Amino acid sequence: MKEFTISKNDAGQRMDKFITKAIPKLPSSLLYKYIRLKRIKLNGKRCEISSRLSVGDIVQCYVSDEFFEAEEKRPEFMLAPATVDVVYEDENILLINKPAGLLVHEGDQWCADTLIARIQHYLYKKGDYDPKSENSFVPALCNRIDRNTCGIVIAAKNAATLRVLNDKIKDRELEKKYLCVVKGTPKKQSGLLEHFLIKNEKTNTVEAHKEPKPGAKTAKTKYRVLSSRDGMSLCEAELLTGRTHQIRAQFAAIGHPLIGDTKYGKAKDGHGFNWQALCSYKLTFRFEEDAEHLAYLDGKTFSVKEAWFIDKLGFKFPKELL
Repeated sequence: MKEFTISKNDAGQRMDKFITKAIPKLPSSLLYKYIRLKRIKLNGKRCEISSRLSVGDIVQCYVSDEFFEAEEKRPEFMLAPATVDVVYEDENILLINKPAGLLVHEGDQWCADTLIARIQHYLYKKGDYDPKSENSFVPALCNRIDRNTCGIVIAAKNAATLRVLNDKIKDRELEKKYLCVVKGTPKKQSGLLEHFLIKNEKTNTVEAHKEPKPGAKTAKTKYRVLSSRDGMSLCEAELLTGRTHQIRAQFAAIGHPLIGDTKYGKAKDGHGFNWQALCSYKLTFRFEEDAEHLAYLDGKTFSVKEAWFIDKLGFKFPKELL
């Protein structure tokens, strides 16, 4: 028998969700069977799949040893570097400037070096995260950006923060702005791009249409041209919706693909870049509803002060935007 004492990072979860994380080797079929047979109890009593856990609760699991780790293993995040470019950090959140070319999470194939692995290693090294002291929580990303896009990514250092920020992102209470360099100069110096995007799972691309299509999702991006030179334009883009490859697909749809973006550009653009010229450079918290313990972040803005492609293409980072 193994007992788990519920901590703040475990509280609020359903029993089945907690057990899935705490005993990942236990098949779901056995999980539900064991709860039904009272081999998994809450505070010594029968529980339900949907029972909500509170701080201080004791979960008793009469489960075979085979479903628990036989020996302590070195955490996989230790294989990734512990160095990250910190934009802002406090006891609840961590804002990281992700470099272009780095995955935020591992994809279909396992990869040791991802942004989340680096973050977990960084927090472990500075003593803010110890997997041995956690039953179910691991530091997690609240948002993600494409592998070949650089800029700000948000990580939650505790479960309460992850829950609140996931809700705020869903409700569009975070303002995210990007800098990008596009081919040519848009006819309008500022405007709103509106399209209907359909994802092609086979090619991992999206198609942008001006008219509604079955299965399409609305995409809206505000933009303004900051400067132009040598057949290119430095633009600021603000996401009003959050769709896959939204900025890349929408600028390509109006005839101005991002420099370095061979997925949505027609061909190599002659600059020899491995990544598209796109940076998530500014984040502002604009809470409309109660943000609980994160209320102190309301109205605060965080920015990166450089992007790898701006100087390379002959532009200057627009300091007036910071």
